[in-house]
Amino acid sequence: MHQPPSLDYKKPLDINLSMPRKVPVVIVGAGLVGLTLALDLACRGVSSVVLETRQVLTEGSRAIVFAQRSLEILQRLGLGKRLAEKGVNWSLSRVYHGERESFSFDFKTEPHFGCPAFLNIQQTYIEQWLIEDCLASEWIDLRCLNTVTALESNSVGVSVMVTCPDGAYRLDCDWLIACDGARSFVRNTLNLPLIGRHFHDHFLIVDVEMKPDFPAERRFWFDPPFHPGHSVLLHKQPDNLWRVDFQLGVEADPVFEKHPARVTERLKAMLDPKIAFRIDWISIYTFRCRRLENFVHSRVVFAGDSAHEVSPFGGRGGNGGIQDADNLAWKLCAVVKYGASAKLLQSYNEERIYAADENIINSTRSAQFITPPNHAIETLRRASLVLSETTAMGRTFVNSGRLSSPARLNGIGQFLPDSSVKGRIKPGDVALDAPVKNGDESSWLLHFIGRKGFTLLCYQQSSNDKGGVNHIEDISSSYPLEIITVVPATVEQLAVTSMDVTLVDHYGLVAKRYDLACGSVVLFRPDQHVLDVFSSFNRDDIEKTLAHSMPIATYAERKI
Repeated sequence: MHQPPSLDYKKPLDINLSMPRKVPVVIVGAGLVGLTLALDLACRGVSSVVLETRQVLTEGSRAIVFAQRSLEILQRLGLGKRLAEKGVNWSLSRVYHGERESFSFDFKTEPHFGCPAFLNIQQTYIEQWLIEDCLASEWIDLRCLNTVTALESNSVGVSVMVTCPDGAYRLDCDWLIACDGARSFVRNTLNLPLIGRHFHDHFLIVDVEMKPDFPAERRFWFDPPFHPGHSVLLHKQPDNLWRVDFQLGVEADPVFEKHPARVTERLKAMLDPKIAFRIDWISIYTFRCRRLENFVHSRVVFAGDSAHEVSPFGGRGGNGGIQDADNLAWKLCAVVKYGASAKLLQSYNEERIYAADENIINSTRSAQFITPPNHAIETLRRASLVLSETTAMGRTFVNSGRLSSPARLNGIGQFLPDSSVKGRIKPGDVALDAPVKNGDESSWLLHFIGRKGFTLLCYQQSSNDKGGVNHIEDISSSYPLEIITVVPATVEQLAVTSMDVTLVDHYGLVAKRYDLACGSVVLFRPDQHVLDVFSSFNRDDIEKTLAHSMPIATYAERKI
């Protein structure tokens, strides 16, 4: 089992202050989501204080399947190389029924993306790297053994009472972000209920150290001979670890099933006798699919498991939480640093509730297929599994866990429905990556999207023809804006050095994936979502879209 090193406790400077100080952002919880948010804010020049009750943060590998969008976010935050070197890259999923393989499918439908469709890696590694980068940042004050005991919230900020080994202190902040998990103290203190369902079926997670000949692929069994009447999931992890997930049923005794001798019995029934193994970690769980009615409550904002819970089928919990942080960070930065209206956070509320509902729906459907709640769904499952061996229609009904994918936010939050955009990608979609050249260096488009703030991509037939765009100053924006020019490979030799970035679309995939013609312009938000698509450069239209996405604080708000 990989275990991140313990955090070092240091006496908070606030203990010695006669008057509480006020900081821009307090983050409660130094888990996957809280650390991601803190590092994202730091990359944008916003300071935060992270309060964590524990000193040793994680037990067991927890989440292991991280989807392409989450990998892109973590890459933007500087973890890309470490993830690629340590993680297990896979894209093939196999589904078995009884003794036979019913079908398989490959998630890697297109080549040439900077990040794989999925990467398996223990959550503990990601948290360790996030901790290292947070501790190295001058913008982040990460405090372990600091427990929030009370809070008071109003329209202008939040007061937090904290205890630590050296005593108690009060810390005031403009914004408090609750990333303190499924048992959120902040949520319970504000008496905010989670709405949804509790599934009572028991599941056994086992991390097993072994060296079988299985390839790095996802395998899911319905009613296998080694575990009749139930389902089993197998995933490969780094360090010769394999995640095995056994469905046990509602009546299972968690204490009995968690005993190592019982787990060993199950593994021996599953594995070839020649395969030596060692049990690394055991856990029994049930799960819930539910969320808060609202994620934003005045100056308190919820993200990750404190805001929503889903089943582990499809890896939607950790991935959804990372994408919460990605959506929230730039908006907090806009409010705290660039004078945006606090109403901007309502778009976080709308967009991430929509994404959470999508995750909950998919997660619930997976749970119902894997653990049928009634005879009708059980009959549908049996029929689907039989048909899946011979028909494409049958395969569409089989649900072994719809794997995490980013929500398409068309018409949600900041993204207005735009019937005029006829291409493959529309406002509200996540940016699609593609290989590019920056001078002589091969790179990826996403490395240049959102790195400073908003990004304006101008597609031109020549690097010398910017369609009226000469300088960044041509466009008025209260938030940082970067202009990049993309040209096709046929005019690569015309690329010149300028104050703007010129990228060469040497495979033609930028033009293809965004349906670009000469003069096309794509405007991206700082979180790499497409904000709008224009057939040609028009300063007024672009400025209008930017103003809608980043409303300026009113005089009354600035006075507050």
